[in-house]
This record gives sequence, C-alpha cells and structure tokens, in this order.
Amino acid sequence: MRVTFVALGWEQLGVSLLSSIAKQRGHEVRLAFSPSLFNDRAHLNIPFLARCFDDRKDVMAAIERQRPDVLAFSALTGTYQWMLGVAQDAKRLFPDVKVVFGGVHASAVPDRVAAQPCVDYVCVGEGDVAFAMILEAIERGGVTAPIVNTRYRSAGGRIIRGPQAGFIEDLDSLPAFDKTLWEEYIPVGDSYITMTSRGCPYRCTFCFNSFFVQLSDGGAGKYIRQRSVDHVMHELLQAKRRYKLRGIEFFDDVFTLDKKWLKCFLDRYKAEIKVPFQCFTHVNYIDDDVARWLSEAGCFASQIGVQSMDDEYKRTKIKRYERASDVEKTVRIMRRFAIHAKFDHMFGLPGEGIEAQEIARKFYVEHPPYSIQTYWTNYFPGTELLQQGLGLGLIGAEDVERIEEGLGCDLYSKSNANIDPEKMKAYQAYQIIFKLIPNVPYVVRKRLDPKFFARMPVGVCVVMSFIADVVIGLAKWSPDHILYAKYYLYHMGRFLLRKLGINIPPATRREAASEEDHNKPCKLKSGQETLAVK
Repeated sequence: MRVTFVALGWEQLGVSLLSSIAKQRGHEVRLAFSPSLFNDRAHLNIPFLARCFDDRKDVMAAIERQRPDVLAFSALTGTYQWMLGVAQDAKRLFPDVKVVFGGVHASAVPDRVAAQPCVDYVCVGEGDVAFAMILEAIERGGVTAPIVNTRYRSAGGRIIRGPQAGFIEDLDSLPAFDKTLWEEYIPVGDSYITMTSRGCPYRCTFCFNSFFVQLSDGGAGKYIRQRSVDHVMHELLQAKRRYKLRGIEFFDDVFTLDKKWLKCFLDRYKAEIKVPFQCFTHVNYIDDDVARWLSEAGCFASQIGVQSMDDEYKRTKIKRYERASDVEKTVRIMRRFAIHAKFDHMFGLPGEGIEAQEIARKFYVEHPPYSIQTYWTNYFPGTELLQQGLGLGLIGAEDVERIEEGLGCDLYSKSNANIDPEKMKAYQAYQIIFKLIPNVPYVVRKRLDPKFFARMPVGVCVVMSFIADVVIGLAKWSPDHILYAKYYLYHMGRFLLRKLGINIPPATRREAASEEDHNKPCKLKSGQETLAVK
C-alpha cells in the first residue's frame, strides 16, 4: 500500500520509526511536509509573514500526487487543527483514503479525535505494534478483531476501543529511524536527532509523561527503557556513512539516567563517532564523572528543565523535587567541564507568585548558566496542570474545550481576562532580564531592574526580548540559532523559487549514494505487545 505521513515544522522521531516499520512490511512510504514558516508552533509566530509563506496548497498537491491509501498524522496539541484540516481536505480528494491519527494529543483525548468524521483510526500511546496492525487490517479490507492501542469506528459508526497494552520492553527489536523520509526537507546531517531510551522518571504536572505512563489497562511493564549500546552505535555508524554529520542531538528525556550504560556508550562514541553533540538531562543526574565523560566524548551543551527556582512551589505544585542547591551544583560542574548549561524557565505556572521570578533573578545573577530559554505555560490535555489552572480560575470550561480541540493552549500569550495584566507586564520584564543575565558582566546583571522594564508597554518588551534572543544567539554563534537561521533561509528561498517554477536541491546532501537497508529486524508479534508514537 501507499502510506503518506503528513508533518510540519521539523522531523518527528515517532514518524521516522513508523516509516521504518511500514517499509519493513513492504509498504511504499512518502512524506507531505510543511516547514510552517513563521508559525512553526515552537519558537516563532509572526502571523503576517506566516500568511505570506503559507504552503498548505503545496502539502495538498503532494498528497494528490502521491495518491495514498493511508494518510497518517502524529499530532501535538499545537499542530492538531492544521493536521485535521489537511485530513478533511484529503478525504474530499480521495474518499477511500484511510486516515490514522496518533501522537501525544490523540493519546490525551482519543475519543474526541475518533469522533471526527475524517478520522478512521486513532493510535493511543506508543504505536509500534498498533500501526503495523492497522496497516494489516486496512490491507485485508477491514478490522476483524480489536486492535491494541487503537480506537476506530465500526461499520455502524460506533467507536470501538482496542485493549490498551503495556509498553514494549525490547527497544532493540525496533528498526532504526527512517531518515530518508526527511532528506528533501531537513538538513539531516546538520543536527542528526535520535533517542537512546524511552520514558522519564519524573511526573511533572505540565508534561505528557504524567498521563502517558498511565494509559495501559494493566501490567504496563517498565516505562523507562534503554536501547543497547550496540543498537544505538549501529544506527549512528550508518548515519555517519550516509551523511556528513556536523552535530547530533539526543532527545532522551534524561540522557544521563543510566550511568553504567552512559559510560560504555560514550567510550565507544568517542572512539567511533567523534561528532559534537548535545543532550537533555536533569540536575539530579549530573556529577563530575558524568560531566567529564560527556565533555571528553564531544558534548558541548545540555538542556535542563529548571522551570522555577521556588523550591517549595516546585515540590508541592508541579512535582519537581530538585532544590536550588542542586541547580547551583550543576552550573558549577558543567562550567568546570566546558559544557553549556541551557536552562528552561517557565512563566505563568498556576499558583506561582510573581515573587518566584525575583527568587530566580537573584539566583541567576549569582549562578548564570550559558543561556536561559523562557517559555510561557501551556495547558495541555490530559495533564494535571490543566486541572490546576481550572481549579484556580485561570482557565474556564470553555478554555478546556478549546484546548482539547487544539484551538489554543498558549493562553498567556493572548488576551485572557483571567490573567492580571500587571502580572503579564512583570513576566515580560523578567523575560528580558533572564535573556540578558547570562551574557553581561556581573556588575551589569546585578543592576538589571524588572521595575524598569515593567514600565514599558508589553509589545515593546516582546520585541526587545525577541531581538535580544536573536542578537545574543548570533553573537555567540550558537549552533541552535545558526541551524534555525539556515533552515529558515533555505525554506524561504525554496518557497519563492518554486513560485517561479525553479526547483532547488534537497536540504540534505548524502555522502553515500545508495540507500542501504540498515534496519535491524522489528520483532513485532500480532498479539499483545505494544506501542509507539511518542
């Protein structure tokens, strides 16, 4: 069968894995992709420019050319409505195409997604086994028995719920991520992304892990699972042969979780891969040994979620139990081993007083990381944070309805009568200060006054924050900023030249001309195993 995945923004590892699984079963897999310029649902949203570079027609044209039997989506809350619109349009073009939705949003509100007339199957939780079984059912003409981790409609229109199975334990039984799917659109070698594990030991109230771990009907098995060193190295060696790798990013929730595994892996990585990399970690899983191994293997940066510096609030409200002293220790260790500590900090957490930002400011002045990336609190379906916001009156029942429909979870960046405008001004002031603190001398950062910035109009603060982020990133020659800028320039040029009928080369240049089948066998059984799209 012909399977088309629809994606926007950047590579999705869940899609990459499911593409490999589909190809192993003999299906032809294609991609309909939008870079979603100036509305990438992650960092940048400039509505006027987003309209100028709207490429939805190109996505639909790709689907029309590919004439898929199956159209598959892995949706986040921020991308759900766009994907749903594409599915609706595709159904009008090809009434017989089967539409499959998976991803975090579909897993949070599966019945709501399954109720959409254009959606035929909804994969809930991990979908490694479920997606293969869905394709098999479509190929033979229909479902004869409930499919694990799947919602679908019967011939009479009733939604059938398949059993929710436990988590797949043997990650080595899965194939490597299919990077060939993205080569036309993504510079795969510039920042090769992968994961060596699944699962997180924490249950932060704002994160999908807090509900994802509970999806099983029972006997879920281990949630934190690790690929073997051999399995990961096989993937990376093949990638090194195929692409000119300039950087690698490990997307594990906590890359340094298993210290014994990490030492073994980094020893081989240092000897056989030798490519600069960055990763995600947690302050409780960094010590001198780990930082030294990372640094010696080529790790130049690590992203760490700090979110708030109010220890009591974190412990009682968002289920984060690290202390300020742990964060301070991490800053010192990573500075000692020349690893850039990139902190994530959240504004607008429900029930957190504005004084928490002052606690954070004083801490960052004394212990500045390499960068502080600021984010506005989003209320996502299925999370405990959503219920907290509802209980505190920060959002209402209508907001929850909109969020579950994917119509807006970023309530702090919009006009919201439930949010104190003075508090918004204070947040904007601290946002500018937090971007500046890591990049100015101590004597300057100590004197950065939030009251000064809070007197400015909110719009001015937003522009200043954006400019500060861009200028500082380019001045530091930050790999993240450079890659982001190159990606935008490539796709802006591609968009404009296509309007003139001029095609440009794919985003990825391959070192190896042949497409080698380097995937390990995927030992999937038709019975009770498990999952996938994350």
